[in-house]
Amino acid sequence: MALKATIYKVNLNIAEMDQHQYADYALTVALHPSETLERMMIRILAFARYAAEDLQFTQDLFESNEPALWQKDLTGQCLKWIEVGCPDEDKIKKASARCEQVAIICYGNAVETWYQKNSKLKSLRNVEIWQLASSTVAQLEALVQRSMQLQLNTLDGSCHLLSDDGEVEVHWTQLQ
Repeated sequence: MALKATIYKVNLNIAEMDQHQYADYALTVALHPSETLERMMIRILAFARYAAEDLQFTQDLFESNEPALWQKDLTGQCLKWIEVGCPDEDKIKKASARCEQVAIICYGNAVETWYQKNSKLKSLRNVEIWQLASSTVAQLEALVQRSMQLQLNTLDGSCHLLSDDGEVEVHWTQLQ
C-alpha cells in the first residue's frame, strides 16, 4: 500500500515593505512521503518570493516534467517556472524555452558543484538562480506545524519569516 501525502494548511502574509506590496494567501501544501519538511518549507519560501494569485504548487515529485511551482496564464502558457533544489540542466533549458521566467531556489552542500557543472545555464537570459544559506535552511523545520500562520517581512533588503513558534532570517544569494 502506497503512502499518501500529508496535507499542511498555511496562511501566508507577505509584507514587502521595500516595494510596498502586501498580500495574504491561504495555501494547501502536500508533503510527499519522500519529501523532507525542509524541502516543503523551501517550496513555501519560493511561493512567498514569487507570490501571485495564480502561482500554483505542482506535483513535481510525482511528475518529473513539472517544477515545484508554476504560474500559467488563462491560455495555459507558462509564465513562471520555479524549481527547488539542484535540477537537471536539460529540464531547465526546456523550461527556459517555454516560459517567460525560470527561477531556481538552490540549497544544500552541493550547490556550488552543481552550478559549476551546469555552466550552460549562465547563457539562459530568463533564468535566475538563488541559493538559500545553510543557516536559513537549518532553522526552517522549527516553524512547521500542520496548520501554520506565517509572515514574510522584507525591509531594506532584509527578509524574515515569522510564525508563533519563532523567526528565521532568510539569507538569499543570487548566483545568476
